[in-house]
Amino acid sequence: MARMKKKGTSGAAKNYITRTRAVKKLQISLPDFRRLCIFKGIYPREPRNKKKVHKGSTAATTYYYTKDIQYLLHEPLLNKFREHKAVAKKVARALGRGEVGDAARLEKTHIPKIKLDHIIKERYPTFIDALRDLDDALSMLFLFANLPSSPHVPAKTIALCQRLCLEFEHYVIASHSLRKSFLSIKGIYYQATIQGQDILWLVPYRFVQRTGGDIDFRIMGTFVEFYTTLLGFVNFRLYTSIGLVYPPKFNAKSDEMGGELGAFQLESKGLGTNGDATTNGGEQRTITSAEAQAEVEKVAALAASEPQEEDAPNGATVPGDDENTDKIDTFEAVAQDADILPQPQASNDEIASLFAPFTFFLSRETPRQPLEFILKAFGCKRVGWDGILGDGAFTTDESDPSITHQIVDRPALPAESLPQVPSAPEDKNDNAAPRVQWPRSTMPGRTYVQPQWVWDCINQGKLLRPDLYAPGAELPPHLSPWVKPKKGEYDPNLPLEAQEREGEAEAFEEEEDFEEEGEEEEEDESDVEMRTTDTTNGTKAILDRGGSVEAGEGMDVASGESESDDEDEEDQEDAEEWDGIESEPESDVSDGEAARRQHQRELEAEATGKTLEPPVVTAKSKNAEIRKKAEKKRQQEAEEKERQKMMLPRRKRKLLKRIEYGEEKRDKEAEALRRKRRRIEKAQAAANALS
Repeated sequence: MARMKKKGTSGAAKNYITRTRAVKKLQISLPDFRRLCIFKGIYPREPRNKKKVHKGSTAATTYYYTKDIQYLLHEPLLNKFREHKAVAKKVARALGRGEVGDAARLEKTHIPKIKLDHIIKERYPTFIDALRDLDDALSMLFLFANLPSSPHVPAKTIALCQRLCLEFEHYVIASHSLRKSFLSIKGIYYQATIQGQDILWLVPYRFVQRTGGDIDFRIMGTFVEFYTTLLGFVNFRLYTSIGLVYPPKFNAKSDEMGGELGAFQLESKGLGTNGDATTNGGEQRTITSAEAQAEVEKVAALAASEPQEEDAPNGATVPGDDENTDKIDTFEAVAQDADILPQPQASNDEIASLFAPFTFFLSRETPRQPLEFILKAFGCKRVGWDGILGDGAFTTDESDPSITHQIVDRPALPAESLPQVPSAPEDKNDNAAPRVQWPRSTMPGRTYVQPQWVWDCINQGKLLRPDLYAPGAELPPHLSPWVKPKKGEYDPNLPLEAQEREGEAEAFEEEEDFEEEGEEEEEDESDVEMRTTDTTNGTKAILDRGGSVEAGEGMDVASGESESDDEDEEDQEDAEEWDGIESEPESDVSDGEAARRQHQRELEAEATGKTLEPPVVTAKSKNAEIRKKAEKKRQQEAEEKERQKMMLPRRKRKLLKRIEYGEEKRDKEAEALRRKRRRIEKAQAAANALS
């Protein structure tokens, strides 16, 4: 006879364990258990069948894999947690006795230091694995770098996050790894490509942050502790991969004055023993030793001994120094009917030096930190700003003639609303010193743009027209570079004619005309009511003044007018019937009915000897005809699709129905957006016509 198995000892019941049992098994407190699970990357699991796991109970319980908890039994951090708990008991006992000095000594010398180096190596066996998990780490650290200090978030943690984030930004600037950026409601999104991995992180805006009381900063602090260790390892590996010394030199005085990126001085590992290169705020100077110079001369001699263009065998040409070999090849079609091949985009080197030849000046109202980071990441070496924004600027003089672009974000104000500008001081040569007083005066030869111009340029990989982003101009739509418009969706960059369906514009014009006619009818009705009220009031006034109105006098006049009006209306209706004109518009009848009526008109005209005048084609009738043809075409396509669906199995038919529901919903949303845009454009055209 086979041995009976006890219930709850195998299968799903053995694979899962509750959190209470896990804490008892590890013999640690619940906060330490949560902290350990975050460090090790162990998260709760949801079993498929809770009854089998928890002996028939379906109560809300947190479960973990049994193998994960078994794996935690051998973690060295468990001993550190127990040592910390023992020291905490001693500190509490000393404070209870009033021995404050002993408590401070115990806390300073006996609290164990927790290091997470071995956990980083376990969770990320390769460097690519660490880069793939860097998105959440950067977003969390940039968030804490912008938080104010509080009892829950100490200033030491904020300073550490700021230093690591600025070091990472310096690497992105030095390696030109930044690719795209987007301004959203949550903050600024950045995407960098590092060693083939796309890293996307979010940086919040620098507003005054108010931390609520419902946020568990202990859990977030545990993540920050792990992420700071991870980013420290990653920064070290990234710096050494491009020949930079890590950690870079940090100028605390410049950082106190708001230098941020300018507070770090990058050092490059030289070729020789004494070779060294330093970079301060994006500007680099190189100091080479004699041995390094000898190596360079040796390489140059070898290059000079190679065959030049005239010495190339078989008539082959060697590209010279004057030729640009970085130009991208273009694919041209050989035959007239050949396929059009997609052309390659700009190279990474061209995009990385997008702002290299320019000198930028940031006005006081613009966000200095993101603009400085983006401009330097795309090749700009000279970025200046007002001295009130912090230290590290290329220039703080707004009138510097070397400035080519100035970024402003102020509305265009009329001249009478601006304050009076004091006269500029004169120098010894009696020449007025040039000084910029924007928006009253601008420097000649300088381009003034709004901040969105920088983001749109880097997302499209080219310099856009600056006049579209002039101060006070209506900016083009700022769209996410990661969302590509699909077929049928609304695209703000395309004109309405390129994306609307057939007959949609005509239907919109008809609706607008119908609304205008309705408004005119309402106005006419209100005028009739006003005239009727005036007549009644006039008759009442005559009676009040003592005037006499004979009985039936007013009624006879009114009845006579009504009878004449009725006769005129009957004669008019008879004439309309004779002329073959129907009150029903032609756009609301079928094609066969319209042809029959036209034939009837021709017969009547032939019987009376009149010449039938061709119908007047108005814009309204033309739009109605186009809309009618488009609706008929769509109806035929829908009928053909319904016939095709009848041949499908029931399961696929239901799936197709769900797909069509989503497409119809998307089309309605896109049509609503196009209608809104058309109304706005129509209102703007009317306003421009009036002005």
